[in-house]
Parts: sequence; C-alpha cells; structure tokens
Amino acid sequence: MEHVARLIDTYFPGSSRELMVGGVAVGRLAAAHGTPLFVYDASVMDRKWTVLRETLPPEFSIAYSVKANPNPRILRHFVAKGSLLEVASAGELRRAAESGCPAERIVFAGPGKTEAELELALRQDIREIHVESLLELERLGALARRLSIRARIALRVNPGAEAQGGAMRMGGKPTAFGIDEEGLDSVLDVARLDPAIDVRGVHVYAGTQILDATVLGQQYRRAVDIARRVADRLGRPLDTLDFGGGLGIPYFANETELDMTKLREELHALMAGVTGDRRLAGTTLLVEPGRYLVGEAGVYVTRLIDLKVSRGKTFMVVDGGMNHHLAASGNLGQVIKRNFPVAVVNRLDAVPEGSADVVGPLCTPLDTLARDLPVPAAAVGDLIGIFQSGAYALTASPMEFLGHPSPVELLVQDGRVEVIRGRGSR
Repeated sequence: MEHVARLIDTYFPGSSRELMVGGVAVGRLAAAHGTPLFVYDASVMDRKWTVLRETLPPEFSIAYSVKANPNPRILRHFVAKGSLLEVASAGELRRAAESGCPAERIVFAGPGKTEAELELALRQDIREIHVESLLELERLGALARRLSIRARIALRVNPGAEAQGGAMRMGGKPTAFGIDEEGLDSVLDVARLDPAIDVRGVHVYAGTQILDATVLGQQYRRAVDIARRVADRLGRPLDTLDFGGGLGIPYFANETELDMTKLREELHALMAGVTGDRRLAGTTLLVEPGRYLVGEAGVYVTRLIDLKVSRGKTFMVVDGGMNHHLAASGNLGQVIKRNFPVAVVNRLDAVPEGSADVVGPLCTPLDTLARDLPVPAAAVGDLIGIFQSGAYALTASPMEFLGHPSPVELLVQDGRVEVIRGRGSR
C-alpha cells in the first residue's frame, strides 16, 4: 500500500478519497465511458520526458519505442516534442508514418524482419534499419540493389556477458537479438564490401527494465567501446550510436526508481571520454525509452462485479482481466507472480480490513490480477485500479480471448478528456 501511496503522491495530486487523473475523478471517467478502461495522464508523460531530457547530455536524442504503447495519439504526443520513433514491425512503421513522424526520424529494429517489411522500410527511406544477422544483411543488400538505392543500416550487436543487466536480458548470452560481438568483424566486412549497404551506426542493447544507473553506465561504456571498434574498421565516424532502451520503472514494492541524478553523473563521465574522439565526431547518441516515458502515466480501471468467499478466501471479481493486461496477471515474463500496485481507487482513504484476490472474468485461473491484496470493505460497483499500466498492457495482451470487448483508452490533458480508442475498436 505504501507503493500505491507514493505513486499517487508523485503523479496524481489532488487524490484523497478518490483517484484524480489529470485533475479528473476516476469515478467521473468510469461513469462517462464505462469500464474497463485505460486512462493516461499527459502531464505525467510530459514530466518524464522533461526529466529524461534534462538528464541526457545535448549530444543525445530520444526515440520513443512504439512497442511500449502504440496508440496513435500517444505517438503524436511524443513526435510533437521532437522525438524520433523506434519501430519493430511494418504495422508500427505505418503507425509511425501516420503519426506525422518524418521518415528520417524513424529507426527499425527487431529480429525476423520479412522481405516485405525490409522493402517497405527502404521505400519509405527511413533513417536506419538495424540489422540483426548476416542473412538479414545479405537480404537487405539484394533488395537495395533491386530497388537501385543504398540501404542505410546500423549493426545491432549482442555484447559480451560483461554488459548484461536488467530484469530481462537482451544480450550477453545466446539470443535472437543482434550479431554476437565476437562475429561482428566478419559481418562488418561483408557490409563494407557491398555497395548497396551504407553502415551508419551501431545498436547495442543488453537489457530492459533496468533500475540501477551504474548498470546503465556500464552498458553505455561498453557500447562506446564497440562503436569505436566499428568506426576504426570503417575508417570514418559513425552517424549513430544507439544505446537502446532499458530505463525501468518500479512495479513492485521492493523496487526503487531509477536514480536520474546518478545516471546524469554516469553520462557526464561517459561524455568526458567521448568528446574529442574523432571516431565519434558528430555521432548522434540515441536512447529508445518506452516504458520509462509512458508506464507511470497509465491506470487500468475495472469495476467490481462480484464479491465472493470460497473456503475462507475472498475473491473480488472485476470486469476486465488478463485479456487487457497480461503483464499485471504475471503471465508476461514473471517467474514468480508479484502484484502490480493495485487499489480500490474510489476508496483510497479507507483502511484495509482484510485481503482478497482480484480476478478477472475469464475462464482460467491464470486470470488473477492481484493475490492477497490488502483491501478495505468493498462493494459491488467499486472501482479497482492497476497502476504502472501505461506500457506493455493492452496491446501486449490476448484481447480476443473469450471475445470480451476491448476497453476504452482515454488521454487526460489539462483537464480535458479525449477518447483515443473506442470500446471494441482495433
């Protein structure tokens, strides 16, 4: 409960008995738009953007990672701030273009790109395609020659084990992501000899959901070492060094937020070694945050529709579940189920009187949103809110399972409520 209280104090001021999102009472939102729903507070996204921008040196650019939350309205929000967009599929590429993001501000990463996706990226003339394997490089070169263009690429590198870190490791081990560091020189040589390929940069991404600034600093320094090696082999500076994402947010009670002051110090030390290095002269240093920018801005709101006791255990049955928020159910990467921050958001001032499991309406025991949650005396009709729900929630969930309608998505900005996705729409 302390975790919930900290989140509310930090991001949802004005909440007392009832949660206020962007100055609007959650009960008003539920009454007007029904439940379940996702609501995002634009001021929280703006706050996170500002903190990150002030932490990063001026040589850094930000590319919002579309996969975190691909709602077109949210993409437009970040594009308007000058963000690049990082996409990982043809569908995300189309959404990025439709959001008004210029092609030269789009980068495309991810394993398993099809020929059709590579051709689309080439035809749209995006900033860079991040190559994940030798075969993908050869396929891209053949497509570029057929189209009589030159493919701008960055080589995504799977660094050595010393660069590992984060809740979900993306590198430093056998992985589908990127080119193993020990095989980088041979792949780079193939790229250098292909006139249809223009090697512009390096992408090094070793892990995600990192809450330790020291770990991020270590990974960034390792990426700089790899970039220098590539620049030496090319005989010219790189256009881009992409550090990937990785900046985490605290989901669980035992986690602490990423220390941005410490990260600023790590980056200051990093730049002391980069500034003046001819191999990185003019190089754009790029980070690809998604979760960090939108995760804390979102709340998933459901309504209590049944309250029952089974063999001494209380169950709060709500009208939305893992079909909308797989991560909260623990079925998106958790080995041991831990509760997201969850509260009865129309009774914030009520004292817990017991505990209950919060379960959704699906016909599976996997549809459990919280276990042994301390709760006040609740009643049918109360609203249950799951915090930290702005990223990897709706579109990372099996929405078609059992055919329930999809939830509404709302954006609250300066007290104005905007429907950014209607119920049942795709």
